[in-house]
Amino acid sequence: MNPTPSLARRSLLALALAGVCGGALAQDGASGATATPGWPSKTVRLVVGFPAGSSPDLTARLFAEPLSRALGQSVIVDNKVGAGGNIGAAQVARSHDDHTIGLFINGNLTIAKLLNPQVAYDPHKDLAPLSLIGVSPLVLTVPAHQTGVPADAAAFLQAARQAGDTWSYGTPGVGTVGHLGMELLKARAGINPLHIPYPGYPQVATAMLGDQLQMALLPPTLAQSQEDAGKLRRLGVTSSGRSALAPGVPSLAELGVKDFELEIWNAFAAPVSMPAAVRQRLSELTGEIARRPEVRAQLLQQGWQAVGSSAEGLAQRIARDTATMGRVIREQRISAQ
Repeated sequence: MNPTPSLARRSLLALALAGVCGGALAQDGASGATATPGWPSKTVRLVVGFPAGSSPDLTARLFAEPLSRALGQSVIVDNKVGAGGNIGAAQVARSHDDHTIGLFINGNLTIAKLLNPQVAYDPHKDLAPLSLIGVSPLVLTVPAHQTGVPADAAAFLQAARQAGDTWSYGTPGVGTVGHLGMELLKARAGINPLHIPYPGYPQVATAMLGDQLQMALLPPTLAQSQEDAGKLRRLGVTSSGRSALAPGVPSLAELGVKDFELEIWNAFAAPVSMPAAVRQRLSELTGEIARRPEVRAQLLQQGWQAVGSSAEGLAQRIARDTATMGRVIREQRISAQ
């Protein structure tokens, strides 16, 4: 017999070897064993543009320890506070040490440059998506006992149309998701309340309790706590369907508000200067950590529905939300000033 394999056998052998090698490479890529040789070589810095104890800070600290274990290096959270997270985002964008990443809210990656072209970074050119971590709707919330403000959803929307700009809504500031979301709601629901900015969501809720506002889009936990106290009433969530973060509350789409979907979210991103293999490893790690049952449970306690997307999934979300928010900004003529 001829000991040389036939062409067919050689082809089968090549395919088998390719499958084994491909599987090994896939495993190595997932673990980072060969994809990023020599990295990380020092402490990894996780920048957060908000103060200690804030929601982004708590999420970053939730990820720091499992990231450190997976990478075999320390991961420290570095709070660079200011400009709604944009100071921290700019620091990440300018970093060239290959050991700096950031945790951002969606405003930093979608709205910032649309509202203010002078922002010191371009989220689409200077930052590379890693993973979408958690999402949350906002909740259309109204006073439970304010004269002339119905607590029933249909009656409320009708009263709001009739009230025009004699009614007001509050937000944590111009250009926030709460602000742009309400401007989108105005366009979709045919209402026209006046915008009044406040330092934060707690102050917005307090203003509603004091009969200074008739409505706001609030985070689910704050809205529920105020409804449980009998002070405010939740009418609808801004997500496309109902949310586990606001049990029993219908979506605004269910209430007849068409073409309306809005969520707040947080995500990891890296400087575009970071090597692609390193970014890929971090994308896989942060996404996998977000999907762990114990982390999902902790994110839910923080007010987030865990996602843990791929880099591509986050890029698609950024593009979609940027287009939506850009349209609202143009149509409603919103500026940072």
